[in-house]
Amino acid sequence: MGSFRRTCAALTCSLVVIGLAAGCAHFPGGVSDSTTPINGRKYTRLGRVSSTDSLILLLGVLPISGSNSTRQAIDDATRKRGADALIDVTVEAYWQWWILFTRLATRVEGEAIRFQE
Repeated sequence: MGSFRRTCAALTCSLVVIGLAAGCAHFPGGVSDSTTPINGRKYTRLGRVSSTDSLILLLGVLPISGSNSTRQAIDDATRKRGADALIDVTVEAYWQWWILFTRLATRVEGEAIRFQE
């Protein structure tokens, strides 16, 4: 019976450690009217777009991919529709933790616009 208890205790501890080692946290990054000054210029709405840029860390400290740049996420979202800018922009950052990896990401969402000549 002692062996069964030790096995159950080890299994329970393992599940607790795995549960604590994985998780997620979201942080609001901000809201903006536009990514570039409009200055009364006329524009055409192209639709909602979003993009995420992220950095992956090994053991939470060693970067192994990406850069996690807000500017890069904005540029990627703008390119998706061939837009000149974004309006009604929101930004959020979030962390995701796994046992060996951590992901820090920035998500940008907004309405793509193209300025009229």
